[in-house]
Amino acid sequence: MKIGIVCYPTYGGSGIVATELGMALAKRGHEIHFISYQQPQRLTLFSPNIVYHEVAIEEYPLFDHYPYTLALAVKMVEVAQTAGLDLLHVHYAIPHSISALLANEMLTTKIPFITTLHGTDITIVGSNPSFLPIVKLGIEKSSRVTAVSYYLKEETYKTFQVSKEIDVIYNFVDGNEFKPLQEQEKNRSSPFQNVPVIAHLSNFRPVKRLNDVVEVFRKVRNQLPVKLLFIGDGPERYRIEQMLKDSQLYEDTLFVGKQQAIPDLLAVADLLLLPSETESFGLAALEAMSCEVPVLAYHVGGLPEVVDEGSGFLLPYGDVNGLAEKALFLLKNPQIRKEMGKQARISALNRFSMEKIVNQYEQYYTALFQNYNT
Repeated sequence: MKIGIVCYPTYGGSGIVATELGMALAKRGHEIHFISYQQPQRLTLFSPNIVYHEVAIEEYPLFDHYPYTLALAVKMVEVAQTAGLDLLHVHYAIPHSISALLANEMLTTKIPFITTLHGTDITIVGSNPSFLPIVKLGIEKSSRVTAVSYYLKEETYKTFQVSKEIDVIYNFVDGNEFKPLQEQEKNRSSPFQNVPVIAHLSNFRPVKRLNDVVEVFRKVRNQLPVKLLFIGDGPERYRIEQMLKDSQLYEDTLFVGKQQAIPDLLAVADLLLLPSETESFGLAALEAMSCEVPVLAYHVGGLPEVVDEGSGFLLPYGDVNGLAEKALFLLKNPQIRKEMGKQARISALNRFSMEKIVNQYEQYYTALFQNYNT
C-alpha cells in the first residue's frame, strides 16, 4: 500500500511511534510518505520505500503566525495526487486531523484517513475550551480513529462526547533495539562505574513531576550510593538543575539531553523513575521494560495497562515515600531486581512487540481500504 504518515518530528511519543511504524511498514514493502515540517528525529532508515515531504514554513508580513494547518493540508493534497496514496494516517489530533479533513475536501478522488490519538492532544491541548469543538470535528470526520490506550479512549469519550467508534491499538517496542546488556558490558558502558543508576526519561514538562524525581533520589541517596541519569530535555530542565545544585545533589546526577542512543542509555540503568501526573500510555516505561529495567511510577492514566505486576511498582499518586521505599528495596536486593527486569522484558515483548502491533496496523489499513472502496 501507499501510505501517508503525518506526525510531529520531535521526540514526543507520537512522533516516535509514527516514525517507527512507518519504517517498519517500509521494511514490509509498503511505500511510506512522511509529511511534516522537519524530518522526524527517528527517521534513520534509508529505504527506496520511504519518502519525506517537507511542509515549507515561510514568513509573511501579514501573519504573526504561519498558517501551518493550511500549508499541511495543501501538502497532503500534493502528495496524495503525485504519489497516488491509498490512505493517510495522521498522528495527534491537532492540527493533523483537521488538515486531513481539508485535504480530502480539495481532492477529487477522496482517500480515507486515520487519526491516532496519543495523549496531550486530548487531555491537555484538545480539552482547552477554545480547541474542543474543532478537535471533536476532526475526530468525528476521520475515517477511523485509534487511541494508544483504553484510558485515553475513555478520556476522549468523556471530554468530547463523540459518537465515533475509537479502536485501541497500543504503542510498541522493538525488542531487537531496546534490549538488556550483560552485567560486564553494562559496567563498561555506564557513565557511572559500579554504582546503581536510576534513570528518568521525559520531555521535562510540569506533568512529569520532576520535583518528585529529585525528592525520591534524595531519599534513596541518603541511604545508598546511587546516581541519577536524566535523559531528554524541556522547559523544566534548568529549574531542576538549579534545585539539584542547591540541594548538593548535582554531583551525583548527569543530564545527557535529547539523544538518539536511548536504548543504550536505558540499558545501563537499574531502575526507571516515572512519577508523572498522568501518562496516556507510557512509552518510556515500555522501552525500559524491554531493556530489563523495572519501572517505578504512579498508578495513573494508561500506565497500569503497560506496567503489570512483576514488571515494576505502581504507587498511589503523590506517594514519594512509597517510590523511594520500593527503589531502596530493589537496589538492596539486586537478584530480585534482576528477576523483575527479566519478567518486565517478557511482558513487554509478549504484549507490545513491534511485530504484533505492526501486524494490527496492517490489518487495520487493509480493512479500511477495502471497506472505503466498496
